[in-house]
Amino acid sequence: MSDDHTHVQEFFSARAAAWDSRFPDDGPAYAAAVAELGLREGDRVLDAGCGTGRALPPLRAAVGPSGVVVGADLTPAMLEAAVRAGRDRDGRLLLADVAALPLRSESLDAVFAAGLVAHLPDPAANLRELARTVRPGGVLALFHPIGRAALAARQGRQITPDDLRAEPNLRPLLAGSGWRMTSYVDEDDRFLALAVRES
Repeated sequence: MSDDHTHVQEFFSARAAAWDSRFPDDGPAYAAAVAELGLREGDRVLDAGCGTGRALPPLRAAVGPSGVVVGADLTPAMLEAAVRAGRDRDGRLLLADVAALPLRSESLDAVFAAGLVAHLPDPAANLRELARTVRPGGVLALFHPIGRAALAARQGRQITPDDLRAEPNLRPLLAGSGWRMTSYVDEDDRFLALAVRES
């Protein structure tokens, strides 16, 4: 396992048990972001880097009982917290790395990724791997329940020009990874970039 993976697992393992209690009011923001994916009954969707599975209930509601919801995360403790919260009833949980997903090519209609981009060791390659799993015309949502400036303030740092989530950086990164950005919102109370899988 690479040092990047070890660091991510250590960071999230130490925080998994209390994760949901630290951010108790994020539910409506997750539901609103999922609604913007435009999912339909029967769709197949991946929550990439699902953590404690906070997006799984709105994803399940969007695709209905005939749809497929998969939550993948690199950190066992986060998946265990998802099970304790009962979110495994809303989707299948996978211990998996988004760099090498155990999913067939073009098997998904959409990918939802909350807070994921900043933790990717190789963003271009990792976003290409997400694109591989999604059918042409499928959708990617890169989401965070607070915007870049608010997140930086919470973490006691400044936003830098090389921030991957800045629109001038994210748009070409997505384009080079098989995605076309269709919308971008960075406000105090949410970050949401939507992209379509190119054919």
